[in-house]
Amino acid sequence: MKSTSLSFFIAQRFRQSQKGNGFMGFMAKSSSIGIMLGVAVLLLALSVVNGFQQQLVERLLALVPHVEYVAADEYIDDWQTKQRLLEQQTNVKAAAPFIAVNAMAQAGSVLEAAQLRGVDVALEQDVSIVNQFINGAKLDELNKGEVILGNELAQKLGLQVGDKLTLLMSDLKDRSKGMSAPVRYSATLAGLLQSNGPLDKQQILMRLSDLQALFSLRADQVTGLRVTLDDVYSAQSEAMRIGRILDDYVYVSSWVRTQGSLYQDIQMVRTIVYLSVFLIIAVASFNIVSSLFMEVKEKQSAIAILRTMGASDFVIVNTFLFQGVVSALVATVLGCILGLILAMNITDLFNWYSNLIGENKLSGVYFIDFLPAKIEWMDVLYVGAITVVITVIASIYPAWQASKVDPAKVLGN
Repeated sequence: MKSTSLSFFIAQRFRQSQKGNGFMGFMAKSSSIGIMLGVAVLLLALSVVNGFQQQLVERLLALVPHVEYVAADEYIDDWQTKQRLLEQQTNVKAAAPFIAVNAMAQAGSVLEAAQLRGVDVALEQDVSIVNQFINGAKLDELNKGEVILGNELAQKLGLQVGDKLTLLMSDLKDRSKGMSAPVRYSATLAGLLQSNGPLDKQQILMRLSDLQALFSLRADQVTGLRVTLDDVYSAQSEAMRIGRILDDYVYVSSWVRTQGSLYQDIQMVRTIVYLSVFLIIAVASFNIVSSLFMEVKEKQSAIAILRTMGASDFVIVNTFLFQGVVSALVATVLGCILGLILAMNITDLFNWYSNLIGENKLSGVYFIDFLPAKIEWMDVLYVGAITVVITVIASIYPAWQASKVDPAKVLGN
């Protein structure tokens, strides 16, 4: 314990002596600043990646189906019973029926492809937060003949709330026979879906009962059932297990197939961030090696005197290790503070920058138009711990070299 205290005391004296040595002080400060900036950038980048992943779950995946079971040939009969069976399964939060039809939306001479979806306006709100992104009439406010269009789709058609449009679609009863005459349906635009995601470009929503009447289906017939899970990341594995309770021949689909590439992109970015920024931290940490080697060279006389006074190799090694560790700890703490401050304010900073240049770089590119951030305290712990470990490893060799100084050769000269 006494030798450790002595090593720490000598390390402090050596650090204080650097203030009088301009070059050595500059080397020590530059390496610490490099570590601080590396830690801050890494925490900021990880917080932004976490923010995108959180928005993916809370925003995009709360709109698109987690799991879908779509009738392969005919229809799913008695959907009410099967919907209740699905909701009784573990990991299932809610289930709702739908009728999905590929359609063409026409307004005047403009024709656009769309995905028409008839939904139960009561049950749909249990499996989707779509109402939060609708301007105008909400799902439960739709009247007969009214529809909700994705905002971008409505813009392409030149439509506003209250305008008329025509929907062209194939007859569901004739879909197994190949080509058939299109079914025409006149509708009124009652609301606009603006989620900043893929649904805005092609989605049309209407009441389930309207589509059932249009295609002469019974009230208990639909083309599919949608399931929302408690654990969205288990969709790929759970889809088949849950679907086994259905006695219909269905196609099984999950968000991993439709939106999985976006999630994989986020994970890939996270990996790249870890690798690239940890390389920056490693380079900055090894700057400490250079500064410690130079200090060992400069302090050879002091080391020799300590050796002649009885200082052991353990004391000498710990003296220089403490210098590296203290530099790393100070830089890591300051880097964490700076990174957390930036992460907590990155959304406002991004909005300020967008207003400054008059353009939002995220608008129309991702499913959100702001830069999110979510601080994970385990990330802070991991980053701090790994940074200190890297620095300690980098300090071992120069500290070991200091213990090899021969007092006779140094003092003899």
